[in-house]
Amino acid sequence: MRHLERRRMSLSAGLKIGDHHSCCQTPEEEDVYIPFAQESLVKQWSSMQNVTDRNQEKSKKPLQRSKYFLNINVGGTLFHIACKAAARYPVTRLGKLAIYTDPTKKLQLCDDYSVQKNEYFFDRDPSIFHYIFHFYRSGVLWIMDEMCPSNFVEEIEYWGVHLKYSQRCCRILFEEKQDELSENLKIQKELEAELEPLESAEQFEGKCLGQFRKMIWNLIENPYSSVPAKIIAVMSSLFVLISIVGMTLSTVEEMQHKTGKKWMEVLEMVCAIFFTSEYLMRLISSSSFKKFLRAALNAVDLVAILPFYIQILFENLEEGDTLYHEELHQMENVSKLGKVLKLIKLMRIFRILKLARHSTGLRAFGFTMRQCYQQVCCLLLFIAMGVFTFSALMHSVEHDVPGTNFTSIPYAWWWAAVSLSTVGYGDTVPDTVLGRMVAFGCISFGIILNGMPISILYNKFSDYYAKLKAHENETSLSLKLSRRFRFKERALRKLSECCRAEPRCHQ
Repeated sequence: MRHLERRRMSLSAGLKIGDHHSCCQTPEEEDVYIPFAQESLVKQWSSMQNVTDRNQEKSKKPLQRSKYFLNINVGGTLFHIACKAAARYPVTRLGKLAIYTDPTKKLQLCDDYSVQKNEYFFDRDPSIFHYIFHFYRSGVLWIMDEMCPSNFVEEIEYWGVHLKYSQRCCRILFEEKQDELSENLKIQKELEAELEPLESAEQFEGKCLGQFRKMIWNLIENPYSSVPAKIIAVMSSLFVLISIVGMTLSTVEEMQHKTGKKWMEVLEMVCAIFFTSEYLMRLISSSSFKKFLRAALNAVDLVAILPFYIQILFENLEEGDTLYHEELHQMENVSKLGKVLKLIKLMRIFRILKLARHSTGLRAFGFTMRQCYQQVCCLLLFIAMGVFTFSALMHSVEHDVPGTNFTSIPYAWWWAAVSLSTVGYGDTVPDTVLGRMVAFGCISFGIILNGMPISILYNKFSDYYAKLKAHENETSLSLKLSRRFRFKERALRKLSECCRAEPRCHQ
């Protein structure tokens, strides 16, 4: 006959008959022992004690179990964690709290401690601590999709729990979401820096002619600051367009006569004077000369005005003395002078880039190209591979045909580039069946190649343009509100001054 053991004082469903490890215990061990998976469910029970004994048991219970449990108060929510469960991870904050015996070290780990309740208080997020609490009970760190990655990483770093304790599938998705969030934050900062000017109004305080330079800076760099600033911005765009139209009309045959050339020269001189004065005003209002020269838009402004002055310099060289002409003839540079002048005149086309200073669309396009340079470089690499591959194939197939244009691989590059871009001029075509099959493969590859990056580039461009436009609208709205507030302040000040002046007049 099996020996009957003492019955446990808890009604745990996990009790097995004949389990000597869990049943054969002293009364003191029996009070402390609770199965780990049922800590929150098991209650001590005894039907043979009176109310006084039960109250005494309740008063003694926290003192008995405080040695084996950590009472953690996280943001007002109370958690009970077994010391053995926390001690299994000694590197974590709660693991150190369970291992340390020195009260001073324990106080350094928590924000506050209640002696009466034996509670360690932590001023952290209790909603995320539920996952930390579950980690100590199960050994697995669960991650939910709706949690903010940066906040979750900050919390688990505080508690000393590593991300490696989570499941691999959850960890991969979480890391992808974290990388996407960090990339979006980086792009957002770069977008804000794209719209923010290089200088700020506060940088002119305490400097030489600070108020004067600040006024010029607002006129040139801040078109929303006043009505004259808006007028200057509109005039800058108009002069760029007038300059481009003038350069275009100067190539028309009807404008080559003396009167037409004279008007075109006057127009070019007026535009150059305006662009030069604009550049000098930006240079004067700049607080740092190095930053001014490093800015891309300022380099565009310099390129826009240099051709005019270089052209004047070369024209003066042409009309110089005979000795200088002889030296030029000896150096054999006179024949190249006309080509250099044409090249310098062609540089005026870069003036159209000045519109990027006042155009959100051009800024968004440039920002898209900078952000997607890897995709663009990859596209150019694929185009080069296609050109070299299909030109070599076409030459190997068509070089024996009499009167063919594919006499060498370099001669076939033009055909391959035109076919890959699906333009198809038709100036060079294959004659054999194999050549036409190669041409069909080249055109098919070009269609696939052209279709890949369009969606990526367009989606990013539309996203960046919308963000830049929204940021620009917010800036203009805040400036309008500040101007209205200043107008109200000035009106109230004038009204108060008038009210003070009226009693003096009566006296």
